[in-house]
Amino acid sequence: MRNTPETDAAGTDTADTAPIRFDTKIAVLLREDLEPWQRLNVTAFLVSGLGTAAPEVIGEPYEDADGTPYLPMFRQPVLVFEGTKETLTAAHGRALSRSLPRAVFTSDLFGTGNDRDNRAAVRAVPTDQLDLVGLLVYGPRNGVDKVLKGAKMHP
Repeated sequence: MRNTPETDAAGTDTADTAPIRFDTKIAVLLREDLEPWQRLNVTAFLVSGLGTAAPEVIGEPYEDADGTPYLPMFRQPVLVFEGTKETLTAAHGRALSRSLPRAVFTSDLFGTGNDRDNRAAVRAVPTDQLDLVGLLVYGPRNGVDKVLKGAKMHP
């Protein structure tokens, strides 16, 4: 069998087996002092809006072998990091200065119970006084890496 740009030496279709690389990164930065349930809750809330703001991050719908359909999910991994309150504040400032798509979760949101009250709680606090416990950042890999300077991968 002849080797072509779409096949390897054995004739295997490499278009479906080649590693997929993304030029963008989805990252969540959590404050290191959160309880486990809070980490999960904050992460879920932060990533929930990205698909509507950046529809290119959503992959194709899933289907099992019996044909049962499932919702599409992100086409790329979500990387989760942690850091101190100061690390979050600095990352937030860098995300703003780079105009990267972002979402915030403040400590006040643990005391609300609905979207309207969540938005009002964030709106009530000036940018530089937000008590951040979570930050989502999306954008070019190198830009997101610079925003997350000082953060470490979540254990």
